[in-house]
Amino acid sequence: MSAIISNLQSILANSGFAQFFVDGGYRYVIMIAVACVLLYLAIVHQFEPLLLLPIGFGMLMANLPLDNIIHMEIFINDTQHINWQLLGESGGLADYLYLGVKLGIYPPLIFLGIGTMTDFEPLIARPSSLLMGAAAQLGIFVAYIGARLLGFTPAEAASIGIIGGADGPTAIFTTTRLAPALLGSVAVAAYCYMALVPVIQPPIMKLLTTDKERKIVMEAPRKVSRTEKILFPIIVTLLVSLLLPDAAILVGCLMMGNLMKETGVVERITKTAGNELMNIITIFLGFSVGCTTNAETFLNMRTVLVIVLGVVAFAFGTAGGVILGKIMCFVTKGKINPLIGSAGVSAVPMAARVSQKVGQEYNPRNYLLMHAMGPNVAGVIGSAVAAGILINMCQGM
Repeated sequence: MSAIISNLQSILANSGFAQFFVDGGYRYVIMIAVACVLLYLAIVHQFEPLLLLPIGFGMLMANLPLDNIIHMEIFINDTQHINWQLLGESGGLADYLYLGVKLGIYPPLIFLGIGTMTDFEPLIARPSSLLMGAAAQLGIFVAYIGARLLGFTPAEAASIGIIGGADGPTAIFTTTRLAPALLGSVAVAAYCYMALVPVIQPPIMKLLTTDKERKIVMEAPRKVSRTEKILFPIIVTLLVSLLLPDAAILVGCLMMGNLMKETGVVERITKTAGNELMNIITIFLGFSVGCTTNAETFLNMRTVLVIVLGVVAFAFGTAGGVILGKIMCFVTKGKINPLIGSAGVSAVPMAARVSQKVGQEYNPRNYLLMHAMGPNVAGVIGSAVAAGILINMCQGM
């Protein structure tokens, strides 16, 4: 009997449950609670569920004591980019899935899928939308400056600032290139704030516009030809890749997906890229990113600052787009509704829907969705370009 009791005591002492009661064990409890909050937001409130659910579950798995599901020492070390020897000796499923994040494979493939579902017609019909998409990247650079003032390195500040682009894959791509230690907090902040766009944006939009401006009904944009739709992704790829090689892979994959869609000659692989491939990569990306959010890297003041600066980035990004929208409204003598400028943050199509919703609150005859899609898809390109600028800038420091 005593032997059985002794064996049970040994099992319990070596189990994960015992780790909750040792020094620092409370950190596991906090991280598991955070993971459950993310799962709650994804399941109950459906905030970006396609990514928050796998991220939340990956976080849950990574913070169960003693399970050693991922070994971040393989990827974050002082000697080399990836410790391939250690990966071969102790790497598991999560480690190998994380290679797609670390090597920058998943974000471009997601951009490929996004390209197959994106219609650039509103942007082509009104090229001035590019200006609003560019202005909405203001939050990226404001957050970058704020992070530098708070003591972050240039690479870390760039990774934090890119949250303001409202583009999760771009934020992950930039962070893995510049500051992999911040990946967990940056990814969680980016996707949570993307989900909160309908909450964050309307107060800023209303604060910066007048009642008269919000009621402006815009004229229908011109019809875009098939030739223009086919030439657009090719021209954008050439221009961006030659100007900013660091952004070439993101913009190139986005535009290749769109070219596949617009030509209509590769319907099978277009459907695969936009459905099966994108869904598989989304699972791999979310789960492996969630596994990086352990207590050691997540529970610190730097994470709090990342979350705060993320809000600042979103706010200034929204404000930048709306302010430029007001300028364009003045220049065109009231033909542009400034509300569509807020869609310049690249949360497609959620930000455009927010512009539509706020516009209809003040004028039920106002249909801004298609007009807002111009700045919205411009913001996707703008965030990738901003990422290329930051990567190029920080690698030179």
